Order: sequence, then structure tokens, then C-alpha cells
Amino acid sequence: MNYQLTPWFDIVEKQVVPVIIIFCIAIGLTRILKALTNRLVQVSKTRARGAQMREQQTRTMAGLLHSVGAALIAIVAILMALSAFDIHVTSLLTAAGIVSVVIGFGVQSIIKDVLNGFFIVFEDQYVIGDTIQLNNETGRVEAITLRRTVIRNSVGAMVTIPNSLVGQVANLSRDWSQIFVDVTVPSDEVVGRALAALEKISGDFRADAGWSQAIVDGPRVLGVEALSLDGTILRLQVRTAPNRKDDVARELRRRIKLGFEESRIPLSDTHKIDFHGEIPPQSSPSN
Repeated sequence: MNYQLTPWFDIVEKQVVPVIIIFCIAIGLTRILKALTNRLVQVSKTRARGAQMREQQTRTMAGLLHSVGAALIAIVAILMALSAFDIHVTSLLTAAGIVSVVIGFGVQSIIKDVLNGFFIVFEDQYVIGDTIQLNNETGRVEAITLRRTVIRNSVGAMVTIPNSLVGQVANLSRDWSQIFVDVTVPSDEVVGRALAALEKISGDFRADAGWSQAIVDGPRVLGVEALSLDGTILRLQVRTAPNRKDDVARELRRRIKLGFEESRIPLSDTHKIDFHGEIPPQSSPSN
């Protein structure tokens, strides 16, 4: 009876036990990987506004690392288990390589999307909530996956862009925004008086507590920007919090208009006359 059980004990000792150990180690490594990726997300959770914006990027990156790492661990564990049962995996790998090449020709764009999406997330090019310029579209990022980026443009349309088409990206939501405001006064107006008025308007705007959170630096009066037939062009510069430049520019123009009216400083007028067709000849007076 013992002689009949001996081969089974040998199989258990040489094959089953190593396989069990292999899969136990694989499960342990997967749990360690999960704990590490969860730790990355927990570290990124703070009340700071910038950190909250980056939490989504860290969560996406952690999920990607866990998925890729778990897949690699599972593949290595399966190959080692097959080797324990004396199954040569060389032929299996060769067949798998041929199949992957055939499939690869059909899913090249998908692979390129995934790879580019990985670098978008890894390099923190943009996150959900950022306003970006991408492929002649400007809008707010609504969703990011490894396959695509979804933005909502200025007219409210949802634009889906495959990550393989993402090239040069302008992120308008990082650190600060900047805008220049030009004011044109008539050529015969005293420039010094206009510049003094702009300095006063800019100082009052900087001191306004209601706009302090929107303004990072300025407004600053840079001086005379250009001389034209329309008049003298004066330029102001202002740096604002991300996505607040349009609001600040509108308010600054409103204050300039009111300030110039109070100081009786005229703004330059441009008249445009369009002619259509031919000018009829003047009729000679009848005798």
C-alpha cells in the first residue's frame, strides 16, 4: 500500500507543493503592491487646493501601476507553475509571440493611445479640471483615461480626443495666467496725464480686497506700446489666478473707462466707412 502511494507523494512534493508556494508568494506580492499604491493615494490627500487637483493624477497612476504589476506577477507565477509540472513554455511563448504580432497590427492605434495616455498621467501634463489648449480646441478637462481625453470647449460641446493624437498641450490652469490690456488715446492727448490716470486706476484695483484672491501681480502700467494713426497705444499687464484672467480684464477695462470719464481723458475713436458698388457720377446742373 505504501508503495502505491509513493509516486503520489513524490508528485505532491516535487510539483504540487512548489506550485502552492509560487501562488502564495504571488498573492503576497500582489497584496504588497496594492498596499503601496494605496499608500501613494493616501499621501496625496491634503486640503491644499493644488494637492487636491493632483490627487486624481496620483489615483490614476496608482491604479495603472497596480494593474500592470499584478498582471506581470500573475504571468510569472503561471510560467513558473508550468515549469514545475515539466511543461516547457518555449513553444507556448513562441505561439503567443506570433499571435501577439498578428493582433498588434490590428490594434496599433489602441496601443499608441495607451502608451501616450500613460505618459500623460505619469508626467502630470494635465488633470481633470484643468483648462487646456489641445488640437485647436480649448476647454476644461472632463475625463482622462489611458485611451482618451475628454474636454468641454467654450460652446459646451464634449470633445473626445484619442491620446495618440495628443501632441503639444498648453495648460492654462497651472500657477498663474497673464493678460495684456491696451488702451488707445488720441494722438493729441497728453500721454503723461493718461499714464498717471492708469497708475491711479491700477493702484486702486490692486488695493481692492474683493479682487485680491484673483490677482497675483499687477496691474502694471508698462507704458507706450505703439504709435498708430488711431492714436497712442498704452499697455497694462496683469497676472491672475488660473482661469481668472478674463474676469480681471473685464473689470480692469470697466475701471479704466470710468476713470477716464472722470478725468475727462478721451479714448480714441476709429471710424470705418465701407463702399459697395460704384459711386454714381454726379449729374451736371441743368441749364
